[in-house]
Amino acid sequence: MIKIEHLSKNFGQLSVLKDVNIEIREGEVISIIGPSGSGKSTLLRCINLLERPSGGTINIDGVDILDPKTNVSKIRQKMNMVFQSFNLFDHLSVMENLTIAPIKLLGKNRTEAERKAIELLSLVGVAEKAENFPDELSGGQKQRVAIARCLAMEPQIILFDEPTSSLDPTMVSEVLSVIRRLAKGGMTMVIVTHEMDFARDVSHRVLYIDDGVIYEEGTPEQIFNNPVKEKTKAFINRIRSISYHITTPAYDIYTIHAEIAAFCEKQILPVKTRENLILIVEEMLKAYKPLLSSSPVDMTLAYSEKKESVELLFENRGAAFNALENAQAAEESGDSGVRDMTRSIEYQRLNDTNRLTMLLN
Repeated sequence: MIKIEHLSKNFGQLSVLKDVNIEIREGEVISIIGPSGSGKSTLLRCINLLERPSGGTINIDGVDILDPKTNVSKIRQKMNMVFQSFNLFDHLSVMENLTIAPIKLLGKNRTEAERKAIELLSLVGVAEKAENFPDELSGGQKQRVAIARCLAMEPQIILFDEPTSSLDPTMVSEVLSVIRRLAKGGMTMVIVTHEMDFARDVSHRVLYIDDGVIYEEGTPEQIFNNPVKEKTKAFINRIRSISYHITTPAYDIYTIHAEIAAFCEKQILPVKTRENLILIVEEMLKAYKPLLSSSPVDMTLAYSEKKESVELLFENRGAAFNALENAQAAEESGDSGVRDMTRSIEYQRLNDTNRLTMLLN
């Protein structure tokens, strides 16, 4: 139904989309996730030609919509869009918002358009608001009216641009329930969303976009439970981290202590966790100290909001070396104390790299 090849979009010198390739089949629900500013909304706006792509092709039902000869208005009738800011006409009633386009663009008479409008408003649960104006509605009601207005044009495809981002948490579920209902009805939909549980439940496929490219894609099971790539893992697990590249035995332990303390405070981690982290880092860096002149150590502290876990990772290249099992390192690091403060410790030898992973209690 939609085939996108080598799509790119530049704003001046800024490259927002880079070589995007997607094929969306009829009846599919595609969720697009990723960090803010990664190009998700720009991709939707390019598909709907609200933004003109800088390169590539977009075919809908075999029609190249970037061809100057293509009737863009006709394409937009079969592919409608729901915006995060509702975009209702404030000076028109709810009924008028739903009937103006079908009357003017589809040639429907007023009676037919109003009958269909009431049917759609009932579908989204706001039929009683037909004569109200948008400023008399809650945010959730406005977005449901916006969805009904979109459906009034009888589209084959609906694009949703973060449809719940402007809503209070109490209103999010009412809008998502409507979209779920449309998904069950077989509507082809492309949804940019930050609602991860919703994306997991409703999607056939999930695209993770980062830095203007489709970084990883797969089924909800693959993306949310078994992501392959590191950026996807970090995004799904809401991982925040700080890293250090330690190249000399004369490292500044006090600056490291201060930065770890600030990181823990920012993540609202317990004081005990912060104290244990500082102790572990100090003892482990003592263990690595004999190697630092010839083999720098990379240390990463990561906190996963989703898993509520704190992880320390140490990596160095060179000869096999496990800081906890090496006799000299064990003596210097106070091994038993480190083990008491951790839930698990795993040493791996990967090619010429030593990796020591610690999960804190």
